[in-house]
Amino acid sequence: MTIVLLPPSESKVSPESGPKLNLDDIAFAELSGKRSETIAGLIKLSSGSKTKALSALGISKKQEFELVRNQNLQDAPTAPAWQIYSGVLFEALDAGSLTAAQLKNLCALTYVQSALFGLVSFADLIPAYRLSGDSVLPKIGSLPKFWGSACTELLTQEHGLIIDLRSGTYVKLGPLPVESNSVVPKILQRMKSGPPKVVSHHNKATKGRILRAIAQSKSKLKSIDDLARIITELGADVEIKTPAKVAGHVVLEVVVDVL
Repeated sequence: MTIVLLPPSESKVSPESGPKLNLDDIAFAELSGKRSETIAGLIKLSSGSKTKALSALGISKKQEFELVRNQNLQDAPTAPAWQIYSGVLFEALDAGSLTAAQLKNLCALTYVQSALFGLVSFADLIPAYRLSGDSVLPKIGSLPKFWGSACTELLTQEHGLIIDLRSGTYVKLGPLPVESNSVVPKILQRMKSGPPKVVSHHNKATKGRILRAIAQSKSKLKSIDDLARIITELGADVEIKTPAKVAGHVVLEVVVDVL
């Protein structure tokens, strides 16, 4: 089965109602123990010195509400992950406007690489939180070191195509297995002069539109060629670049026009 890996967003929506967090119901039960550790560590950090917590989480005094969110992680309402994450990629995806069948398809194939939960399914019920992939938690330390091998091991068990749309920070939390059937789309924007370049906003928006097109596709996506066709139909130029090294991953170079 094909799966898509997404980065989370720094911005999140707090649901007004919903059940409390239940780690037993989140995908990849193998990560439950590590999830309990990160949750406890984040609650402790956010409940201590405000100055220390703000610095550790990379946020300002205007964002102190994020500390309150973190303090209440175990009692806060939850909602499906696709409703929690916001930001450019998720706005372009606009999952809420998909048909029921398309949303079901989207949730079946999409996983978010979370600094707090490791890998979570788009359908998993989670609360809003603030923790970035490059943060350091007391007693836990570096999150890439904490999550990396465990998440990579889970990806090793995936035998279908893995489409990696994660940003560099979140790739480190679960590097692709060397032997995996995977592809990494690289989004470039065509400039008015000079070669195409990576532009953050358009990179995220294009990834959202690609995932939306995958969810809406009437035919199953099984290969890199299938993915290239879907992206081409969005109006982008696509080139498949095979790795120079044996251990490398296929790169799908996607060039989009200036918006």
